[in-house]
Amino acid sequence: MNKKTYICALLTKRKQSYERERAPSVLAKVAITGNMYKVKIISKVRIYDYEELSEADRELIDKAKEATQTSYAPFSKFCVGAAARLSDGRIVTGSNQENAAFPSSLCAERTALFYANARYPEKSVEELAIAAYAHGAFLKAPIPPCGACRQVILGVEERYGHPVRILLFGEEGTYVVDSVKALLPLQFTGETMNE
Repeated sequence: MNKKTYICALLTKRKQSYERERAPSVLAKVAITGNMYKVKIISKVRIYDYEELSEADRELIDKAKEATQTSYAPFSKFCVGAAARLSDGRIVTGSNQENAAFPSSLCAERTALFYANARYPEKSVEELAIAAYAHGAFLKAPIPPCGACRQVILGVEERYGHPVRILLFGEEGTYVVDSVKALLPLQFTGETMNE
């Protein structure tokens, strides 16, 4: 199999994988033009006003907003809070924790998820809400997780065998995705190493 065929087969396999996993939040289309392969990836993101969200969603967002108050961000002054709802309904929170040696800092999402996994390993993470506060107010636009956090959320989805619904809060609207795969469509997973 030549390289071009392998790439096409790999992308086709991943597209079939999305369909098999019932992850309608990501659609991948492969187009072959001469010697070039184009992949168009479309992510489904729903946008809601805060008032349109369910009471449970508002509660989770409110917990994420509250968690920004425990942020330790002396350098960036960018306070992020995350709230994870577990399979038993319990909500655990985390906030970003900065360090003068920046690589030693930790984002709110990973703080919340690592705590949830360490403290309640038998309870899956069902939903995750994220909010950010800076310059005296919550951000107007929804705050997306960084690449490292997206990878960790993907690991949580793999660990528990189902997607984590994500709510990204902004004063002007909340983005909702059904899986981190909508935010990280080309994933690196344990399965990737076995291909």
